[in-house]
Amino acid sequence: MKQMKIVAKNKKAYYNYEILESFEAGISLMGSEVKSIREGRISLKESYAEIKSGEIFLISCRISPYEAANIFNHDPTRERKLLLHRREIKRLAGKVIEKGLTLIPTKVLINDRGKIKIEVSLARGKRAYQKKEAIKERDRERELRAELKRARR
Repeated sequence: MKQMKIVAKNKKAYYNYEILESFEAGISLMGSEVKSIREGRISLKESYAEIKSGEIFLISCRISPYEAANIFNHDPTRERKLLLHRREIKRLAGKVIEKGLTLIPTKVLINDRGKIKIEVSLARGKRAYQKKEAIKERDRERELRAELKRARR
């Protein structure tokens, strides 16, 4: 059984997008980026993945500079290559082009062997009324849990 430690989560993605399918991808990083991610200094806000010439890149993901790396540090918002099998990339490219879907990073994980992985999800943007419905549903569930808690006392 794999043990995964979640380092960062893109909470806005679950609100702004309808998640259809998720993939676990490796990521090409520099040493200072790895150390910074292990400290939890990564932000997935406003980041997305894009397919360019048969490869997938993570764009506008911010990994803060590692303090101890000084002159050998990395650019915080550089494009990073995601590592997936060629057939998975082709399948994703077809869906993105054909159905107007997008690729959104949802989680950053560290697996039991110490490797950093990104969970990339195939998503469809939600309309304003769908977002309002999601908020109403969340509020209803919260009230229901509070009622059950009061009833148990």
